[in-house]
Amino acid sequence: MDRIRAWFSPAKASADDYEPLAGNEPGSLEDAMSHEQGKPPFSWLEYSVFALIGVAMLWAWNMFLAAAPYFQIRFQSDPWIYDNSQSAILTTFTVVNLASMLLLANLQAKADYPFRIITALVISGGVFALLTASTTLFVNASPRGYLIFLLLMVALTAGGTGLMQNGAFSFAAGFGRPEYTQAIMAGQGVAGILPPLTQMLSYLAFSDSSASSPSSTPDQPPLPPPPPEKNQGSTSAFIYFLTAVLISAITLTAFIPLVRRHARATLRLRNSTTTTTTSEPESDPDTPPTAAPGHRHVPLLTLLLKLRWLAAAVFMCFVVAMFFPVFTAKILSVRDPMDSGRLFSPGAFIPLGFFFWNLGDLAGRVSTALPALSAPFRRRPKVLFGISLASVKKREKRLINV
Repeated sequence: MDRIRAWFSPAKASADDYEPLAGNEPGSLEDAMSHEQGKPPFSWLEYSVFALIGVAMLWAWNMFLAAAPYFQIRFQSDPWIYDNSQSAILTTFTVVNLASMLLLANLQAKADYPFRIITALVISGGVFALLTASTTLFVNASPRGYLIFLLLMVALTAGGTGLMQNGAFSFAAGFGRPEYTQAIMAGQGVAGILPPLTQMLSYLAFSDSSASSPSSTPDQPPLPPPPPEKNQGSTSAFIYFLTAVLISAITLTAFIPLVRRHARATLRLRNSTTTTTTSEPESDPDTPPTAAPGHRHVPLLTLLLKLRWLAAAVFMCFVVAMFFPVFTAKILSVRDPMDSGRLFSPGAFIPLGFFFWNLGDLAGRVSTALPALSAPFRRRPKVLFGISLASVKKREKRLINV
């Protein structure tokens, strides 16, 4: 009778039945601490580093958007490039970034995530350095030549962003603290408001007020700026791109000690786990640790099926977001900069639009840290997808009005 009851009774779950999709190798930092201490201790220092990684991750994307006024100055002598340069930048970045993400997602077996992050930071720093140099060395380049150079820089940066996205989220998951993933998301929001703010302030501080372009009137379409003087906007763009180089350098400087600290903690926990579960002698500290086993590969289709509603909501938000930069770069103020102030000139007014857009994005990312706001949507992902559809309809009406 007991055997019959046991047959129909649900089996008691063991610890081995519950493991992440990516799989934790025995003896890893997250596995050891979750069994021995519940959760690894939270560190504000580590949280700050991951937030800085989030800033560096999306800095390039937002930089290319907010620098639209400077690029328009460089392309002004070619009407076709002037009208289509922003779309070309967005298309190049998104296509290369998507391709790199798909490629890296299928190269997870023996991935070195810290190396991917470091490589991405080096690429970003190098690209921003070249863009900084281009403001003084290639000012007389033709619009077509500068467009080719710019799209090459965009492609390199998009590939580096893919490396950082893949490496940062995977590396943060190894710490066993979901707060660190939220730190990356919050840092991405900060990366949205700082580049346009930097562009706007550098323009107001270093641009000549007499070079402000005319604005449109309610009865007229937006007027393009007048032909630029030599080196117009180069000083503000130099400061703007140089700031991006410093962000990459600061992030790299802060990240390397975190990698070393994490490696020491992982080795220490593996050694302690080995000595308490086996009778083997303690490993020699001078002997390098054995390589960690490869990561388990989880197909993207499996993740998509498990997260289909959340993935669809994110997709809809990004679909709308792709239209916004193109329109924002073409919207000029109806006020005359000569009468109302240089804030209404395209060099400051366009970044101001990006600033307020990304300010709302930052508020949404930070709000996920509040359980009262995030928990209901985790339990009801269909509701989140419905909200994303509603936002699409609302933004469609705004674009029609514009």
